[in-house]
Amino acid sequence: MLELARVDTFRGPAQILRAVSLAVNDGEAVCLVGRNGAGKTTTIDSIMGLLPVRAGTVAFRGRDITRLPAHERALLGIGYAPEDAGIFPDLTVEENFQITSWLARPGEAAAPAADADARIFSLFPEVKSFLGRRGLHLSGGQKKMVAISRAMTLGPSVLLLDEPFEGLAPVVVTRLIEAVKAIKALGVSVLIAESNLVNATRVADRLYAIDRGEIIFHGRPQDVFANEDVMKTVRG
Repeated sequence: MLELARVDTFRGPAQILRAVSLAVNDGEAVCLVGRNGAGKTTTIDSIMGLLPVRAGTVAFRGRDITRLPAHERALLGIGYAPEDAGIFPDLTVEENFQITSWLARPGEAAAPAADADARIFSLFPEVKSFLGRRGLHLSGGQKKMVAISRAMTLGPSVLLLDEPFEGLAPVVVTRLIEAVKAIKALGVSVLIAESNLVNATRVADRLYAIDRGEIIFHGRPQDVFANEDVMKTVRG
């Protein structure tokens, strides 16, 4: 479904990713774990086209998309919910959903969110109660729900989640993990960048660990706990 092959990515003059390779299969949840600054967000940004890849390739469904603009990747079926949620603060939640429809189908009137994407509300029924609230007035957990829901409005095949559980209360984390599992049950593959190893093991089918821009582990979530070197690195 999604594959990175020996990707190098820079931020300005600094090389962040070094020959990063990973894959996400059809209907699979994969977590990329590492400390802050390890290269998780840069990996997500490289996949989404928000940062240029200096070397290596990014492929989606067997197609090389390494040089494709970010908006074209989104229309191909790659959904994205950024770490900061990226909610437009002066727009209502419903307008945040509608703007996605406008961008996807320019020139067409956007249908009301509740009518257009009933499946979104099957994932997050609580979003219905604050559709009319401005983004500025949402809690951290609500913003995450809206960001994930908005990414789902385009019907992605792969969903990229950057630190979806960061800074949230345990009960909200559990709620979001349940939603991710429901998204996977819909047949959508998920790649999650996550700092908390325990949270990652609750949702991942497979796990990659990254440190200083290099993949240092790949395997089943339960196997990472037996690797002392990786555990020390990930936990800092």
